[in-house]
Amino acid sequence: MREKSSPLNLAALLCFVILLMPNIADAQIGSQQTPAPTGVRTGGVFAPVRDAKNRPITAGGFVDGAQIVFEDITKRAGLDKFRHVSGTVAKGTILEAPGSGVALLDYDNDGWLDIYLLNGSTFDALTGKEKPPRAMLLRNNHDGTFTDVTDKAGVANERWGFGVAVADYDNDGWPDIYVSNYGKNRLYHNNRDGTFTDVAEQAGVALGGWSTGPTWGDYDHDGRLDLFVPGYVKFDLNNPPIAGHRPIPKDACRFRGVDVFCGPIGLVGESDHLFHNNGDGTFTDVSKKAGVSDPNGAYGFASLFVDVDDDGWLDLIVANDSVPNFLYRNKHDGTFEDMGYLSGFAVDGEGRAHASMGIAAGDFNRDGRIDFYISAFSDDYNVLYRNDGSIGFTDVTAKARLVRPTIPFLGWGAGFLDFDNDGLLDLFVANGHVYPVTDSLDWGTTWAQRPQLFRNMDGTKFEEVPPTTGSGLATVVSARGAAFGDLFNDGKIDVVLNNMDSEPTLLQNVVKNSNHWIELQLVGGPKSPRDAVGAKVFLTAGGVRQRADVLSGGSYGSSSDPRVHFGLGPSTKIEKLEIDWPSGLHQRVKPPAIDAISRIIEAQEALPLSR
Repeated sequence: MREKSSPLNLAALLCFVILLMPNIADAQIGSQQTPAPTGVRTGGVFAPVRDAKNRPITAGGFVDGAQIVFEDITKRAGLDKFRHVSGTVAKGTILEAPGSGVALLDYDNDGWLDIYLLNGSTFDALTGKEKPPRAMLLRNNHDGTFTDVTDKAGVANERWGFGVAVADYDNDGWPDIYVSNYGKNRLYHNNRDGTFTDVAEQAGVALGGWSTGPTWGDYDHDGRLDLFVPGYVKFDLNNPPIAGHRPIPKDACRFRGVDVFCGPIGLVGESDHLFHNNGDGTFTDVSKKAGVSDPNGAYGFASLFVDVDDDGWLDLIVANDSVPNFLYRNKHDGTFEDMGYLSGFAVDGEGRAHASMGIAAGDFNRDGRIDFYISAFSDDYNVLYRNDGSIGFTDVTAKARLVRPTIPFLGWGAGFLDFDNDGLLDLFVANGHVYPVTDSLDWGTTWAQRPQLFRNMDGTKFEEVPPTTGSGLATVVSARGAAFGDLFNDGKIDVVLNNMDSEPTLLQNVVKNSNHWIELQLVGGPKSPRDAVGAKVFLTAGGVRQRADVLSGGSYGSSSDPRVHFGLGPSTKIEKLEIDWPSGLHQRVKPPAIDAISRIIEAQEALPLSR
């Protein structure tokens, strides 16, 4: 697990071919021939890790008297009225295991973030034998509580939901919601009156099959947001992949010698889709033309439009489960080229693919370039990729001291956030296993797991924040989606988790210190998307330059606060504020007040929103 540089080598190329062979074969022969033994890719088998009380570290390791960073206020805030459902408790098929995302959005434009929680479903609900579970939209009441407005808003979904991405696709100044499902997807258009209308069919983005974590971005510089939707595996509800049922052999689906659900390796993967925004409420599928259709059917989980090489054009990254990741470089002509292997992003520093689940994007070392953190399966480590420039990445996980702490955990939603406003981006990971049988075996891991928070020490290494007994970091849940944002407009980043078969978790940031902060809501001009997705903000304070990007999607199937947030540490003055807008305009803005939220309209000065 030592640090390795990014150039392509023969070993990595061989690994790439070997990893894709089962998937290519499946794509060629279809489902008529017996698939290869299925499973998930890990780093091997590791010894159990236990705490001083002999508890698996994934549900233990709690300490007394340490700083409390997050407080679990789920019940007090009114989020306990939602309950997630995903198949049966046994999780007998792969459809039941991944779980759902969550979005933070200001759906009513009142200046406060609301919460949208996706739900799963059951086989009986899909076949009309029982009432389907429902998603929930919770309006922020500005007093620490939330009200269920799902019925009025018309966003219950009532399909098996997996991913959500929020953006203003029609540039009318109001956020819209795209939901990816097993089955047809939804595009909820904001009617600007507290309600939404599903326009996915007429817009041409309903798809079918099994879609996962979507992302919005203006890849062709026409000022309109386009949509990318990754696909996971082909799943036949009437003939699910179960060991011992033709054509899958009885002993084909095992993990550590124990029978588990089948997949994803060995199953036929879904293709990916890129939809070009036509500007008239409709979209055109340009996946094949653009070179991002994934014809071999990798198992896509998360995706993100982001300018990787800082050439002013949005690139596209895709986190794939158990096969190499994609990094599509924008060629500025409506097409992309996969630079995954050449960049070093496809695999880890040893040339090995991970079971990638979620994506965090941020400039953790303050060198002005966007870095990535990819969550992964248990018996493996989440990977921290440092952006070295010129489409080159280095796996610096070991150097950052992040290998050992994550191996027992199974990571999902992830995000860079400055939880203590010291000016350095920290890391948060939502965890939870996919095999319920783990609770009955001595693997040193558990079905429900505590989240992890890693403090950025100096821009090169991280240290896990101790989970204080009774605090939010000691909450043991089987988490999936994770979204990050300032829910209470107090300059502190909070976290919402969507948990399997249970209520969600709202972690309020309760850190008390004297550090300063600033948040910016960006509004694009006529040649940029109205919500400024794709914009980059560079802020200099105390002689240190930070970067933040306006993004839609990422984490695991989730969408976070569209406002950019900067911790300023002890600095009381912003020395420089620069914005690279999606239109190509580079704007230097007169710095607004600190410890406040301000709005910046492209080519105009900042306007205060709160103080």
